Amino acid sequence: MLFLAMTRFELNILGCGSATSSLRHLPSSQVLNVRDNLMMIDCGEGAQLEMRRMGLKFMRLNHIFISHLHGDHCFGLPGLISTLALLGKTGTLTVHTFADGARLLGEVVVYFCRQMPFELKINVIGADSAVIYEDDAVTVSTFPLRHRLPTVGFLVREKPKLRHINPEATARWQVPRYAMRPLREGADFVTPGGLTVPNTELTLPADPAVSYAYCSDTTPSPRITEAVAGVDWLYHEATYGDECAKQARQRFHSTAREAGIVAREAGVRNLILGHYSKRYESLEPLLEQAREEFPHTILANEGLRIDLNSNLP
Repeated sequence: MLFLAMTRFELNILGCGSATSSLRHLPSSQVLNVRDNLMMIDCGEGAQLEMRRMGLKFMRLNHIFISHLHGDHCFGLPGLISTLALLGKTGTLTVHTFADGARLLGEVVVYFCRQMPFELKINVIGADSAVIYEDDAVTVSTFPLRHRLPTVGFLVREKPKLRHINPEATARWQVPRYAMRPLREGADFVTPGGLTVPNTELTLPADPAVSYAYCSDTTPSPRITEAVAGVDWLYHEATYGDECAKQARQRFHSTAREAGIVAREAGVRNLILGHYSKRYESLEPLLEQAREEFPHTILANEGLRIDLNSNLP
């Protein structure tokens, strides 16, 4: 029997509260672990402490994506950068943020972090749809959200993965080690005698590529639904319940039910609720309202770790 290891694509929830601090939830922040490289999405206060609690390695953090410049999504950034400097991080840290965020962060760094052992890069993004980062494993794109100031969501898509080697078949055909990479990339194998062995006889199908979308502060819109259509996992803000629908609209937020409607209409596989108002001591009503629209819904919570290769944690 063959046991095939899945490439790591993991979501770690550091904070899923809204603007006002509470004893139940930290402000917005999460970390994606993509093949042991860490990418943070938003950086509210307390993010670095939750990273320690969850055992996430600071030195592997290389990218931070800021959805918008409200404090509960970025006030943790100066402290985290300072900590990374004190820990002796090397290499590069890239912060993806708006022009105002780049200016403000630059001033903070000059004052508090004059000597850093790593290079801090700032990638200025706009409030539109664009690919803002790409590597061998994933692409990260922005799409516009509807909030009280320029705000974007992030769409993280894995690139097609390599096929798996079938060790029994490759041993039978005496495939040399140097030919394994081309096999995983889809090439056939030609024996020393000139016989072509089809790739499908020597390999097993690749794991499916996974997609993840992050919608922070926003009121729903057809454009957002279109942007996240068909993703495997959708994190969508659910600040309020049905009883606060008018308040949600006035403050450009969403209810849990509206998050469920977005998930259903977009045809996503799984929905994660977050960004809860501090008024809710129990989140079960929010979960119930969202599940009435979209059953495959779960609640985010600090410390939650989700293997995005799975359907549900």
